[in-house]
Amino acid sequence: MAIKLLIVDDEKSFADTLSQRLELRGFNVSVAYGGEEAIESIESGSFDVCLLDVKMPGMSGIDVLRWAKEHYPGLVVVMLTGYSSETDDQEAHRIGLYAFLRKPPDFNELVRTLRSACDAGKMG
Repeated sequence: MAIKLLIVDDEKSFADTLSQRLELRGFNVSVAYGGEEAIESIESGSFDVCLLDVKMPGMSGIDVLRWAKEHYPGLVVVMLTGYSSETDDQEAHRIGLYAFLRKPPDFNELVRTLRSACDAGKMG
């Protein structure tokens, strides 16, 4: 069964390209282009994994992570960022982040991380 993945990134072309590439690898992908849209998507769908950008206008990835862990504790979250601070990293892990990856991600590493995140979610 395909892994249901939500990609959240305000860089539309990046999110769309990543979505297409992951669909070719068998993922069932939905995309949200910001924090508020991510929350609407999480509330209306059931996802195995959320791939979440840290820096977004309005609601940050850390804010979305905090909300998701409060309302949907079983959702496994992997964060993707071009620039994060150690403070963001520590705070995200404290909240319940599965993994942090740097942009641009190595695609094969990203696929492995998302698959292991999904497996971890099913065990949790």
